[in-house]
Amino acid sequence: MSDVQGVARDQLRAFIERIERLEEEKKTIADDIKDVYGEAKGMGFDTKILKKVIALRKKDEQERMEEDLILDTYLHALGMIDSPPEG
Repeated sequence: MSDVQGVARDQLRAFIERIERLEEEKKTIADDIKDVYGEAKGMGFDTKILKKVIALRKKDEQERMEEDLILDTYLHALGMIDSPPEG
């Protein structure tokens, strides 16, 4: 096998091993997050709502306002809320 093939093989192996380590870290972090949700649930918090709050915190204020306005428009159109959206 040529040196070029050997180098490419070593680089490929290094990439694969790094990805495998990162995947394992990702699994560990996901397990940790699950544990925190379990703790919160044990303290009486609604985990579904916690997840929504976290999703909302990832968005900027303008994006949240636009989504709220569209949601209100749809709910009003379906007769689920009385007042039409302002905007």
